[in-house]
Amino acid sequence: MSTRRFAMILGIVFLAIGAAGFVPLLVGPAQGGAMATGSDHGLLFGMFAVNPAHNVVHLSFGLLGLLAERSTRSAILYARVVALAFSLLTVMGMVPGLDDLAGTMPLYGNNIWLHLGLAGTAAYVGWAHRSDTR
Repeated sequence: MSTRRFAMILGIVFLAIGAAGFVPLLVGPAQGGAMATGSDHGLLFGMFAVNPAHNVVHLSFGLLGLLAERSTRSAILYARVVALAFSLLTVMGMVPGLDDLAGTMPLYGNNIWLHLGLAGTAAYVGWAHRSDTR
């Protein structure tokens, strides 16, 4: 897969996930059937903690991915930024006190593994894979 195609596909996926996070039928209540006290997050597909700020971040990465698809150079930069950003989010999700980004965005639970997978895939595409530069 080319780096440009990766940026386009990831951009579309991020846009879809960001939009899905705003659809009440797709976001269930968090922790045991009740929204956590003082929290505005729920579980997307019953698995991934999201809130409006988290959804906006997904939409932003989606738009950036679609813009980055225009050139190989920008697609490589996008993949590297995604790799670094989601590596940081993975680590933060494992650290108590940082796992909710100061109360603004849930990074814990299944989000850790999802962020790790995204970071690893983006790192491979951004640094190791070069099918579209030949």
